[in-house]
Amino acid sequence: MTRNHPLLCPAALAAILALSACAPGPAGLSTAAMGHASSINMIAQAANSFADQRLISMSSKFRAAAPDTVTFAFDSAALDAGARRVLDTQGRWLNANPGVRMRVTGHADKVGAEAYNANLGQRRARAAVRHLVGEGVARTRLDAVESLGETAPLVATDGRERRNRRAVTDVAGFERGASGGMDGRRAVKAYVAYSTDSAEAATPASTSAAQ
Repeated sequence: MTRNHPLLCPAALAAILALSACAPGPAGLSTAAMGHASSINMIAQAANSFADQRLISMSSKFRAAAPDTVTFAFDSAALDAGARRVLDTQGRWLNANPGVRMRVTGHADKVGAEAYNANLGQRRARAAVRHLVGEGVARTRLDAVESLGETAPLVATDGRERRNRRAVTDVAGFERGASGGMDGRRAVKAYVAYSTDSAEAATPASTSAAQ
């Protein structure tokens, strides 16, 4: 019994399998010749690649539009005026891109106990999230609010360093149906693009061999 791939709904899988019967695979191979399981695996890889590229693209757009980091005073989770301005900019971008989910991660410098710094990083992340929510961003769009404490410094030092006392906002994914999910139409487009690129990439090598 064939199992549907978890990334694809049954209708999408049926549509792609129908298409894949005659579509070329890597190096000009037919997916029909590769077998049912191999076809599903290749389709899933193309779908995953499509989603990954979408995530990378949206992350780049976010960083181009807004700083992704706010910093804090020593032993503090209070947002100063500069941090609030950065978060205001992030909030405007998020409100203009309602399908994007974000993750906020807090950090601390290496002064003090590790457990204390882990808690301090968490408070800093929560402070950033509260401000974004105050700017109209839905709390459900802000994924795992987490802390890395003192374990991921930007500057390698055991002393006080403001650049290490920070909260970082980055793109974590997409709301269901916004863009990252593989509905039938997107899955078919991703697979067709993958098949076409593979066939075209194989053509020069075949031509060279003929010559």
